[in-house]
Amino acid sequence: MDSPKQFPIHPQFPAPSNRIPALQTAAERASAGFSRMLHIESMSGIVLLIAAAVALLWANSPWAQSYFDTWHAPLSLTLGPWTVNTDLHFVVNDVLMTIFFLVVGMEIRREMHNGALSSLSQASLPVVAAVGGVVVPALIYVAIAAGDAELLNGWAIPTATDIAFAVGVLALLGKSIPGPLRIFLLALAIIDDIVAVLIIAFFYSGGLDYSGFGIAFVGLLLVLLFNRMGVASAWLYVFPGAVLWFGLLQTGAHPTLAGVVLGLMTPVAMRPAPRHHLEAAQQALARVQVHARSGSFDAHVLYEELHIATRAQRDLLPPVFRLPMMLHPWVAFAVMPVFALANAGVQFGGVDLSAVGPATVASGIMLALLLGKPVGVFLATFLAVKTGLCQMPQGVTWPGVLLVGLLAGIGFTMAIFVGGLAFTDPQLLAAAKMGILGASAAAAIAGLSYGFVMRKRLGAAA
Repeated sequence: MDSPKQFPIHPQFPAPSNRIPALQTAAERASAGFSRMLHIESMSGIVLLIAAAVALLWANSPWAQSYFDTWHAPLSLTLGPWTVNTDLHFVVNDVLMTIFFLVVGMEIRREMHNGALSSLSQASLPVVAAVGGVVVPALIYVAIAAGDAELLNGWAIPTATDIAFAVGVLALLGKSIPGPLRIFLLALAIIDDIVAVLIIAFFYSGGLDYSGFGIAFVGLLLVLLFNRMGVASAWLYVFPGAVLWFGLLQTGAHPTLAGVVLGLMTPVAMRPAPRHHLEAAQQALARVQVHARSGSFDAHVLYEELHIATRAQRDLLPPVFRLPMMLHPWVAFAVMPVFALANAGVQFGGVDLSAVGPATVASGIMLALLLGKPVGVFLATFLAVKTGLCQMPQGVTWPGVLLVGLLAGIGFTMAIFVGGLAFTDPQLLAAAKMGILGASAAAAIAGLSYGFVMRKRLGAAA
């Protein structure tokens, strides 16, 4: 490498220095540590658990009324003659959760492109396992709630699996867990999310107002137009995404589905360009180096070259891979914990479990998640493999399949979300949340306990 003495350099380009301020060094180390923490899979689950615990403590404390007053605080937006009146709970559940569903949609799109869902041979076993994990819990709940149409509306609550919690708990078991087993759980949870989205779309959308479809269609056309124009900035898609969201809201469908639709429409290939993006980045940085060695400093020239390099660097990674990485920390450590904080607060003294309705809902959900999920996943996998319909992936054993089934019983985020759509009666909704929280905690403990006991057998398959 050339020494700084071998070429003139403008003072605006400082030479490397070993005299870094101690405070700057400490800040950089803290930032690096924080960044590493954000990418620890189990950490997002821990934050989610803390948020749920805070919600429960707050809702059952002497300040319980402030909990409900906070999340149902009225909000209004006035723009000229238009006024929108809502509350904070709507913003969390219908606006912020759209970002969560956007990431879900992009993860599904990515897995369909070159992941666990990219081929029939890879996807077949997780699909069968996920279907078993949806059907059996639903049947158990229906059998328990049979005869009451209002209670039956909650049949889909125990069909959902929480990806963040399930994968986070699996990560707590350490490196002895084989990679193929983690991929199997991830694929199953993603397929579970697809089923949950379809259930929300077809079973939990009100009477449809078809005039809203026109607005939603305009949003879709704008997204397609932006894609064809080569618009790469994610921020510019906020407007067509908002149009799509508003259109779905007008139809009566749940507006968070807009996130899934946008995620599935996210490009999986690099943006076309006359020369390779890597070459463009290298040439721009080379011109910056030449400019620095010339002894001059032109901020405008440098800005243009660095802008070219930054844009090329961005385009090297297709949006369906880049955007989830950008959004994941915000979803895992902001959106989902806020959702848990706003929805997990159940007043234990306010739920009458001696009443038939709430007791049936709570017990039905708990039994469906704790028993129905592992039985459904294991039984469907067993039948698929033994009949020759599917092949067991290398590194995945029957004890591993049972572990996946136990962890699939962690419903939490998606289950609470579906519960809010299924029940309008506060008593039934509170009972559903109690069943979800109890079953999810029990499933996590059961999965961890079983995983630690069977860790050597599970690791032997790696």
